[in-house]
Amino acid sequence: MATNKEQRSIPKYKLARAASLVTTGAKIGGNYAKYYAKKKITGEASKEELHRVNAEESYSAFSTLKGGPLKVAQLLSVDQNILPPAYQEQFAQAQYSAPPLSYPLVSRTFKQELGKVPDKLFDTFTKSAVNAASIGQVHKATLGDQTYAVKIQYPGVAQSLKSDLRLVKPIAVRILGISAKDIDYYFREVEERLLEETDYRLELKRSIDLSKRTSHLKDIRFPKYFSDHSTRRILTMEWIDGMPLDKWAESDVSQAERDRIGQAMWDFYHFQIHDLREFHADPHPGNFLIKDGLLYVLDFGCVKYLEEDFYQLYFQLLDMNQVLDDSTFVELLQKVGLILPKDNAADRLILKDLYRESIELLSRPFQRETFDFGDPQYVKEIYAFSERTQKDKEIRRINTARGSRHAVYLNRTYYGLYNLLAQMRSNIRAEIPELLRNESRDEVLVS
Repeated sequence: MATNKEQRSIPKYKLARAASLVTTGAKIGGNYAKYYAKKKITGEASKEELHRVNAEESYSAFSTLKGGPLKVAQLLSVDQNILPPAYQEQFAQAQYSAPPLSYPLVSRTFKQELGKVPDKLFDTFTKSAVNAASIGQVHKATLGDQTYAVKIQYPGVAQSLKSDLRLVKPIAVRILGISAKDIDYYFREVEERLLEETDYRLELKRSIDLSKRTSHLKDIRFPKYFSDHSTRRILTMEWIDGMPLDKWAESDVSQAERDRIGQAMWDFYHFQIHDLREFHADPHPGNFLIKDGLLYVLDFGCVKYLEEDFYQLYFQLLDMNQVLDDSTFVELLQKVGLILPKDNAADRLILKDLYRESIELLSRPFQRETFDFGDPQYVKEIYAFSERTQKDKEIRRINTARGSRHAVYLNRTYYGLYNLLAQMRSNIRAEIPELLRNESRDEVLVS
């Protein structure tokens, strides 16, 4: 496991950062070569040990460079279906326990951004970070009676982001076992969102706006934000002295509390996606706290806006009347770009069955009056489906980049939401979106 020893510097120049990632890629490639050589000679080699060593190599490099590489680790850790366990364990650290920067680097950033060092702006300011993640780290500060959480962006993150993502692609291809073409399709959307995340002024604006527009939701709260101590690379908000969501989920809380908090989280995402068409697109445990029985939502750095045409078309996939009718379903899959003109008849049949099974499985919470995310059988079904499709040679052969790029963060948000609700073991009611309510709910309920 990586330690949280403070870093005194971050490689900022492209050549130094490139050298670090190329070296890591070479080490991973070398480890694969050793694995296959040993397997060929002895007939035995541990795939788990290969993943463990490569996961440590990857996370060590990503966490040192911060920014794009570490954010990729954080994103991958949310969707546990696509990563071996060794990578899950290592990359999960990127959610809120990456190695922090030393105080002199933090002080230098304050001097550049606000003209003063932290001790001249606050009564108290922690010399060490209380949390450190992919784009920045958080310090605790006080001024008068107010306690603050101050997020400071790592030096050089914004400037190096594009080149970092280009360099990290080969490593991600190795880790995920998918084609460079597919990872490129994914990374274009990731790059757009990450560039937005490096602008803390944009995050401040979105945080205030989305907090106001969702403040009416039951059992949901947000920290206050302070523009006078916020800049392009510093974001200051109210300190919330709560329990991290994953720690709360592991504690001895009642089922009623699990259901109430889970319902609040579901309603939060449902309202933002289906009413606002703009949503918090980073659902991992580090972005939620529990305090006084309320769910606090943090970090609006990653926000996704849904275009109306995409939304209206994409969520037709929840209409089981269309999904269960072969000709209607194939036509819908073509419209959303999941079946392509180049696909032959045999491949279309494979894809139709694949997407139908996937939709039935993942839309199940919407199709029932209440749904128990604490049911271990449901999680097992999702993992089994994912594992089976990853190993199926025919599916892998035709599983090229498909669909709209807008679906990338929408799908990841639902995966992250499902994982959080499974951790909390919540039983919730998931209302079907308004655009499908013209259909009789009785027709689409799954008995």
